[in-house]
Amino acid sequence: MKDYQAKNIRNLCIVGHGSEGKTTLTEAMLFTAGAIDRQGRVEDGNTTTDYDSEETRRSISLQAGIAPLEWNETKINVIDVPGYFDFAGEQVGPMAVTEGALIVVNAVNGLSVGAEKAWALCDKAQRSRFIVMNQMDRENANFDKALATLKEKYGSHIAPLQVPIIEGGKFVGVASVLENKAFIGEGKTFKEADIPASVQDEVDACREAITEAAAGADDDLMMQYLETFELSDEDMLMGLSKGIKDGTVVPVFCCSALTRVGIKKLLDQIVNLMPSPAGETITGKNPKTGDAVERVCADDQPFSARVFKTMADPFFGKLSLMKVTSGSLTSDMTIYNANAEKTEKPGTINFMKGKALNKTAKVCAGDICALVKLQSVSTGDTLCDAGNPVVFDALDFPAPCISKAVYAKKAGEEDKIFSGLNKLMEEDPTIKLTKNEETAESVLSGLGEMHIEVVAAKLKAKFGADCELRDPQIAYRESIRKPVDVQGRHKKQSGGHGQFGDVKIKFRPNADPEDVEFHFVDSVVGGTVPRNFIPAVEKGLRDNIKHGVLAGFPVVGLTAELYDGSYHPVDSSEMAFKTAARLAFKQLDTASPILLEPIFHVEVDVPDAYMGDVIGDMNKRRGRIMGMDKVGDLQRVTAEAPQSEMFKYATDLRSMTQARGSFTMSFERYEEVPAGDAKKIIENAVKEEEEDE
Repeated sequence: MKDYQAKNIRNLCIVGHGSEGKTTLTEAMLFTAGAIDRQGRVEDGNTTTDYDSEETRRSISLQAGIAPLEWNETKINVIDVPGYFDFAGEQVGPMAVTEGALIVVNAVNGLSVGAEKAWALCDKAQRSRFIVMNQMDRENANFDKALATLKEKYGSHIAPLQVPIIEGGKFVGVASVLENKAFIGEGKTFKEADIPASVQDEVDACREAITEAAAGADDDLMMQYLETFELSDEDMLMGLSKGIKDGTVVPVFCCSALTRVGIKKLLDQIVNLMPSPAGETITGKNPKTGDAVERVCADDQPFSARVFKTMADPFFGKLSLMKVTSGSLTSDMTIYNANAEKTEKPGTINFMKGKALNKTAKVCAGDICALVKLQSVSTGDTLCDAGNPVVFDALDFPAPCISKAVYAKKAGEEDKIFSGLNKLMEEDPTIKLTKNEETAESVLSGLGEMHIEVVAAKLKAKFGADCELRDPQIAYRESIRKPVDVQGRHKKQSGGHGQFGDVKIKFRPNADPEDVEFHFVDSVVGGTVPRNFIPAVEKGLRDNIKHGVLAGFPVVGLTAELYDGSYHPVDSSEMAFKTAARLAFKQLDTASPILLEPIFHVEVDVPDAYMGDVIGDMNKRRGRIMGMDKVGDLQRVTAEAPQSEMFKYATDLRSMTQARGSFTMSFERYEEVPAGDAKKIIENAVKEEEEDE
């Protein structure tokens, strides 16, 4: 593939709901452009961008895949993005480095939740977008009905530039509103024709609408349109291009990715109407001075690039996928990682197509490439010329919302598992691995149950490490309701020196309910407990509060006042007083001990229509609704709920709201567990302890 200047490059990602044909559309575009010899099928597991073994097994996209093609002297870098919401993190990088997106909508059902979310992402990133009405070959396809769902949601933004041509109930071609021509068939059967009379009125109506849309994108064109109510083809193209670039005009195209009807004209319009990266300005800051720095997408600018994805390849090692945002990249350069403050040698530069790497000597501004084995480089890093440093904003990945504890299936493979997970975290920033110090569990967090299952499958396939996933243990606590006055007396006599320690301690709940610390108070007078043994008493208590008297959970919110005791001048020792403290602590079972559970602050954002379901479900989870607020087009429900009831909330909320809802959670405090639930928890804890023994 030859070098392309920025003006002849189009970078776009294909986004939308799962299973609406994004990968098939990518495959159809590649085959039509001659980039591949035959069009693969998702069902057969032989598509260009779905090459991972887990993608093949599940027949869905799990990671963003790159596939460049050449069309009309233009290079189009297509990034096929997963549609399933568990893999929403895969959208972040591609959206940051492309100038536009194809939002795929199926012609049977029209606007979907995934398409709505893709539109919102384009708004957030200020990206141009096309709507591609796919699956026009399906039996129940209805372009007009599907188009109506788009217009109902997005109004005047929607500008259909094509009308489908149906003959004998079969989708055979498209009528181009801009060209006022019909294009029938695909491949060798592709031909230009007059627009059939059956769709001419619809084409005329669409032309009038897009003329108004083109005029509305530019003040001069609007004045001209108001005078003549017409625009030349050249002016219309200019107005549409401007409107598409600023997002006020969203053209709609129709096609069948499976039969490839409409694909050639879609490629034409990507070249004609989708903005190029040429002249694009991105603002960062100088890492040394903090001053704002601008980089313009042109070859004569200082080199800079943005890493938008990292891949752990078992053959090539670490792959860093990046867009050259300014200047050009050659293999003999030394590049500077402004985030890690380290230099790297790019070595071999590659263009990536699916899993294939194709070497190149140079990458121009605006193009996308892959570098191998850059040790210091992570997703989101900025690479640049050391003499002209710049750091671009970090990529904003969604936070994990569901967690599983990870255990090795085979003893001794723990290191292998955690080494593999660390490599996969480089590849996917939306997964996190943390160590829970209290439960001693390693906890893997992600965006959904399927997401975590796929991580476990990749761990086995790529690194040969087999793991087991379980619900994480909950870090319960224990406390007491009432004060008690107890004595701990340890006396043991054997040959030689004996052991003697005697303490009297008052245990009481802390005065402030929010104070969860352990407090030790020394009130001994008269030397009944010698000063040198008092630290041993405190240590004995601090050692024992880690294992409460109810179920072995740590004790919190407790004050222990040592006020009296006795000692033996020969037999007393630090160990004896530690043991006496332990015996006193065991008597906390007389202080009305209680079990506490972690309560989380939860914020759920949902459309109005789902408010009742969300509130009802939260009440079933022993949650308390704290308030409701309007946030943009959504309602925010603020609640507090026990952690034990929230493990599968990500999955359940997605089901309740057709994936339109989202939530965040953060620890708030501990509260007493209801008696019935506490009894079950204590019984289980005692049973597990007996089994361990």
